[in-house]
Amino acid sequence: MGENTKKVFAVIGDDARQLAAADYLRAQGFEALGAEDVYKADYVLLPMPMSADRAGFARLLRAAKPGALAFGGKVSAQAKAAADAAHIGLEDYLEREELAQLNAIPTAEGCIALILQNRRRTIWRSPVLVLGYGRCAQSVARRLAALDAQVTVAARKHGQQAMAMSHGLAAVPLGELLAVLPGFDVVVNTIPAPVLGERELAAMPGGSLVVDLASLPGGTDFEAARELGVNAIHALSLPARCAPVTAGEFVARAVLAMLQERGEVF
Repeated sequence: MGENTKKVFAVIGDDARQLAAADYLRAQGFEALGAEDVYKADYVLLPMPMSADRAGFARLLRAAKPGALAFGGKVSAQAKAAADAAHIGLEDYLEREELAQLNAIPTAEGCIALILQNRRRTIWRSPVLVLGYGRCAQSVARRLAALDAQVTVAARKHGQQAMAMSHGLAAVPLGELLAVLPGFDVVVNTIPAPVLGERELAAMPGGSLVVDLASLPGGTDFEAARELGVNAIHALSLPARCAPVTAGEFVARAVLAMLQERGEVF
């Protein structure tokens, strides 16, 4: 691919997502090497999350050639400082809107798989409550609706409620959560704030299922859920767990877009 063949990536990590990212880069005409060849690389693709606490991070930075540019996910302030000290550029691919949008797809599919695995009823005609209506919630809610679930969205913002209604879903204000919970034995939370506390969980029918997709610490009181007999699952990193090949391709595509915007790939 012209100039691409002159550029070298070092892809760090051997999980399925990183391996898939390396395969995608090779398919685009780049050379994709491992950590042992980081000194040859123009670009370094780091795993996620990227923290300075990861073993060997400082050693890896010291081995990189001057002027190399690194990309990681969930880059911590400590990792960024360590990269600055080593004069290595470090950018966070998870800040890319297109990656967040695309990652919502395997997140939704993984969520639906968890619902199927942890219930004894069909999704078809099941009432499901989705908390929030951001990217992941939209992806989950619309796919559940496509399977003929009876989806209701509880959202704080009026605009989100209206959007859910425009997508053919029922919508209620988040402030009415306690009142509507008795009607749902499946709740999907996407809000990264405490929303399902002891009172809310107690209002749910016995044996209910909560799939919490929110980032740490989640929006559910998991200890209270255990005490109340609610099956609450904190489903983190579903793209990497459920569809690592797709997730790796998404990461590689986002990184290439970042490089194109910098004028470094033609």
